[in-house]
Amino acid sequence: MYGFAIGPHQLENGLILAPMAGITDRPFRHLCRQLGAGLAVAEMLTSDTSLWHTQKSQRRLPHADDGVPISVQIAGSDPAQMAHAAQANVALGAQIIDINMGCPAKKVLKKAAGSALLRDPQLVKDILTAVVAAVDVPVTLKIRTGWSTDQRNGLDIANIAQEAGIKALAVHGRTRACGFKGAVEYDTIAAIKQTLDIPVIANGDINTAEDAAYILAYTNADGLMIGRGAQGNPWLFQQIHHHLQHGTHLKKPSNQIIWQVLQQHLYGLYDLYGEIMGPRIARKHVGWYLKQEPALRKQFNHLQDPLHQLDFLNHYFASTENQAA
Repeated sequence: MYGFAIGPHQLENGLILAPMAGITDRPFRHLCRQLGAGLAVAEMLTSDTSLWHTQKSQRRLPHADDGVPISVQIAGSDPAQMAHAAQANVALGAQIIDINMGCPAKKVLKKAAGSALLRDPQLVKDILTAVVAAVDVPVTLKIRTGWSTDQRNGLDIANIAQEAGIKALAVHGRTRACGFKGAVEYDTIAAIKQTLDIPVIANGDINTAEDAAYILAYTNADGLMIGRGAQGNPWLFQQIHHHLQHGTHLKKPSNQIIWQVLQQHLYGLYDLYGEIMGPRIARKHVGWYLKQEPALRKQFNHLQDPLHQLDFLNHYFASTENQAA
């Protein structure tokens, strides 16, 4: 997995932070890259460029301080619109265009985008062909194994993708109908990897270094895409990397290190979203870091400004450090 490249871009490793709307913003992407991710894909962005004037979209567009290569994910169902969105992102600095055909969210499906496209292979082909032809940077694709368990056409879609010129394919091991429930199915990913020549990235329920090693061995995938497992645990990337390289486990981060990383995360959120929205966005992220402390999370969620949030957490981590000593 360590010879993995997307077009001309050689990744430091095959561990990729999945694009997650409302989660993988710039502060979180920076943190995951710093802690071992070989690539961090930006949050899903609508292909309707007339909506890019909103603050939400502006934050999701390529920025000069993004880690390279800069990968931006677009979603939509109109080939011409998707091609135009890809060109606009490249003009802003995107070095990889990722196409979303894996999102199971209802608001995305209502627009016949995301994983809804898996029901229409011809439209998939039209979109991929249009986007690849429109830009001179690599185009990647994220899919699921199919629309439903009785319409598991992931292998067919994967072949269409390769023929259209897609440079790497990420596959989530559930169907659209599964959402995020039930066990992940890796057989389809293994079959896709066996068939394709382009890099194949396995995705779905990668929460530990052991999960990563098992999934790589089972699917023979070129890399792993990690989503929810990294929420509140950006150290997962370096833990997986170490385990795959050495066969041993890194020690869990100390409370002091957790607090140092969390502070960096919080300052990034306050800087990006401001002193009003920043603390609100911070609540969900802190909730993941402190998922074993429900009472503490409840107290934190009542805090309204950056100073009170930082003071509260500083006191908590200082007390835990003293207890450990």
